[in-house]
Amino acid sequence: MLSGVPQGSILGPFLYMLYIADLPQSNKTILSTFADDTAIFTTDSDPTQTSTNLQEHLIEIITWTRKWKLKINESKSSHILFTLRQGQCPLVQINHTNIPQTETVKYLGIHFDKHLTWKDHVLTKRKQLEHKTREIKWLIDRHFPLSLENKIIIYKTVLKPVWTYGIELWDCASNSNIEIIRYQSKILRILTNAQWYVTNHTLHSDLRIPYICEVYQERITIHCTTIASHPNPLMAPLLHLPTTRRLKRRRTLDGTH
Repeated sequence: MLSGVPQGSILGPFLYMLYIADLPQSNKTILSTFADDTAIFTTDSDPTQTSTNLQEHLIEIITWTRKWKLKINESKSSHILFTLRQGQCPLVQINHTNIPQTETVKYLGIHFDKHLTWKDHVLTKRKQLEHKTREIKWLIDRHFPLSLENKIIIYKTVLKPVWTYGIELWDCASNSNIEIIRYQSKILRILTNAQWYVTNHTLHSDLRIPYICEVYQERITIHCTTIASHPNPLMAPLLHLPTTRRLKRRRTLDGTH
């Protein structure tokens, strides 16, 4: 092969890491890669400067891809501005094609909206939960002769991972958005065929299933410990939050220390 990496081979992932090891970086941006998913971040008080930083870095990357015969899919690329201000920043281009500016972007399974309210992510997860519930409802329905223990296992292995993925980040959303995903109590009532007078506290206590807030506290503690011991120096500053607080929003690390 003159370029690229063979797909499906045992050494494929390792060879790909070697192949993109010299992907150009810039001191004005942060390059984040996970396999072939690449994100470029930059920050500045001037929206025009942020676009300039991105465009300069993109030009270097485009030059690199041409040298090594790689193709960037412009139609799958997105440009988003995270800010509380009104307006947009200037467009950036890939191969003379404008990258569309979006209100929401999906990266590694998490949906980021421009104001970081997490509403779009929570709504998406709620829809996924409802879809998966309909698919397996015949298994967990009260008429199906399956033990409660096995039904709980199905919930923990099929449904729970949907709403716990990335919870270390999005549970700092406002209470009005978090209310959208109040799903666990509903599914526990289906599993146990509980009557209306049985409280949610009784369900969680008898089944020994922690509340969503308890799961979040446990996950964020593990997350903070991982960041503190991570060898990458870019991770440590994430634990040092700024002293200023905007719009009285909760932060991810609130209540963990």
